[in-house]
Amino acid sequence: MTPLPRSTPEAEGISSAAIVDFIAAAEEQLESLHSLMVVRHGRVVAEGWWSPYAAQHPHSLFSVSKSFTSTAVGLAIGEGRLTLDSLIVDLLPDELPAQIDPHLAALTVRHLLTMTTGHATDTVSLADDAPGDNWARAILAQPLEFAPGTRFVYNTGASYLLSAVLQRLTGERLFDYLTPRLFAPLGIVGATWETCPRGIDAGGWGLSLTTEQLATFGQLLLRRGRWNGTQLVPAAWIDEATAVQVDTSGSEHDLDGRQGYGYQYWRNRPTGYRADGAFGQFCLVLPETDAVIVLTAALPTAQRALDLVWEHLLPAFTDQPLPELAEMTELTELESGLAGTLASLTLPTVDGEPSSPTAARVAGIRFGFDDAEVTEVTFEPGLLTIIRGGVSTALAFGHGQWVASGDVMVLASGAWVSPATLVVRAHDVGTPFSRTFTLEFGDDALTLDIEQNVAFGDLPRTHLVSR
Repeated sequence: MTPLPRSTPEAEGISSAAIVDFIAAAEEQLESLHSLMVVRHGRVVAEGWWSPYAAQHPHSLFSVSKSFTSTAVGLAIGEGRLTLDSLIVDLLPDELPAQIDPHLAALTVRHLLTMTTGHATDTVSLADDAPGDNWARAILAQPLEFAPGTRFVYNTGASYLLSAVLQRLTGERLFDYLTPRLFAPLGIVGATWETCPRGIDAGGWGLSLTTEQLATFGQLLLRRGRWNGTQLVPAAWIDEATAVQVDTSGSEHDLDGRQGYGYQYWRNRPTGYRADGAFGQFCLVLPETDAVIVLTAALPTAQRALDLVWEHLLPAFTDQPLPELAEMTELTELESGLAGTLASLTLPTVDGEPSSPTAARVAGIRFGFDDAEVTEVTFEPGLLTIIRGGVSTALAFGHGQWVASGDVMVLASGAWVSPATLVVRAHDVGTPFSRTFTLEFGDDALTLDIEQNVAFGDLPRTHLVSR
């Protein structure tokens, strides 16, 4: 893609010091940021990736995907394919239950967009047990306990239904529909979107983009749909989609989740709106300051990341350029400090020794487990070989550095934290997920613990002792 133009923070009216302060606070208070990009007046003024994450890696965006689905709906409405008040029973006639109650009969596109479907809980979990892998039919068979339009309940299944509607109307995947209308004009290539077993894009999740690609989308929103002289998305749709369409003040969401919801967008507490995904994936659009801020992360609770943006970055935007750094010696030092900070960002590697006397004793031994998933582990210096579900995976790891395995999207660091204990942490850099492997070698057995950093619900944990 054609990169966004670059500039310096001061030239675009924001202090380098504020960005440095934000990064310092984030590293102290947040578990794991993966990337940061700040765009002011259409120019990137700060960008950084915490190694092993990198600029070229697309990152899972989770519910940020919903805002792209909303954009597709707006485009389809503009093409006359449907309206906000189109009935779902008319749009998905082959997926309906045998009995259609008055609530389902009244369900519209608007209700799906605003998460006011009438369901009491999120319906996305129904996909796991959908008969015949038909997610839409399983969701529509779920009773609507409330009249559509009367209650806000965050419902990713509603976003999937929007994707199913668009695929039926257009005859192509949501991703393919958006490619010539949105992705190609923005120069976005290499994006992917997960599909259901029937080949329908997930809609409410599953889109992966690089940090800059997401910032480019944010900049399109900031320009109200206009790009390089062409109106890609109707300005009126962006205005309507990003305005408050439903009150969320009484919901159980964190503070920034109680400021109102649009058509698959959240309103921010101080100003602007955002596309918002699980574990801290954010595209913050701030029209009042002509800025876009993108974060990717792995955060169990993402509200604190927003708090730090509002505390450190938002107040730093000024109406005029700041003095050029080259004209002020002390600020020249500050600029080099920002550049150095951004260039040296890294997630902490495992702290410990590069080797241990135990390493030579256990190298090459195949430790077997009576487990349905993990059946065998072998250690060699700088390498774990793990057999999961009958598949052997080689996990290379470095000491004090992140090393890629055969799967270049998985990078790991390891160290001996005691003479008999090796810890290896592996990041899947296309996702927020990391796994930490703790291997404690006894005289004749291996105790293996595997922990994941973030998850929906309880964190996956594995505890095994070799036979």
